[in-house]
Amino acid sequence: MAGVRQFDEEAVLDKAMGLFWKKGYAETTMQELAAVTGVQRGSLYHAYQGKDALFLKVFDLYMERFMESVVKTLDQQNMSTALTAFFAFVIDSMTAGEPTRGCLTSKTALSSEVIEEPIRQVLQKLIDRLEEALLERLSRPGDTAQLMTSPAEAARLITTFTRGLVVMERVYQSRERLIDTAGMLVKLLLGVAAK
Repeated sequence: MAGVRQFDEEAVLDKAMGLFWKKGYAETTMQELAAVTGVQRGSLYHAYQGKDALFLKVFDLYMERFMESVVKTLDQQNMSTALTAFFAFVIDSMTAGEPTRGCLTSKTALSSEVIEEPIRQVLQKLIDRLEEALLERLSRPGDTAQLMTSPAEAARLITTFTRGLVVMERVYQSRERLIDTAGMLVKLLLGVAAK
């Protein structure tokens, strides 16, 4: 039937996501996407009009899954527990796989000298949504007094810090180091004295 996709779109997007995550946006070709998804290149072009549109569809799926997990991990009664769970999730996400897969957002942002505007916008959207989710959690009644800075400043700092964790993961390849470093930030934000 004309106009009807002859493949399981979510399965295709999952396989494409894995390849984009492994190789980065700039280094991934349509030929590789066709091979990994099992869908002919022409069918992929027909369905998505090219690599950019396919990536945007993949990234939307990634963003929804990522943000759902972020909100779930932040939904803890205790702020320290919530932030610790959040960092554990972020670190586990980037250290999964052999070799570790890193961060799809950061890998995409850094994979080429020039980022096409629609791709830059979707990356920014994820980072903005992450900061908003953190701000919402940090602004809960009774919790703001625990912070050493405003909830908005803390949310931006944490969001920016996650981008630095990506680099540290690449250099040190040590989940334990990342967890320890994130724990230090939580203590600083909550004014917990060092031991």
